[in-house]
Amino acid sequence: MSNYESYPSPHSPSAPRRLTRREHDKMIGGVCAGVAAHVGIDVTVVRLLMVAATVFTGGAGILLYLAGWWLMPRG
Repeated sequence: MSNYESYPSPHSPSAPRRLTRREHDKMIGGVCAGVAAHVGIDVTVVRLLMVAATVFTGGAGILLYLAGWWLMPRG
């Protein structure tokens, strides 16, 4: 058995999912839609959490969003 056979197939349910920005459900950059799809919750909940993080942390939510936009690949 080689090392390649021990890794799960990309099509198997146990394969790790990548955190990517979503193009089909985006409003600005697709970061919140990508996080929602990765976690498995509604995108509206993630957007509301980002607004709350921005309001209650004095703008750190915006920096977090920009970092996600820059670091997350398109999916």
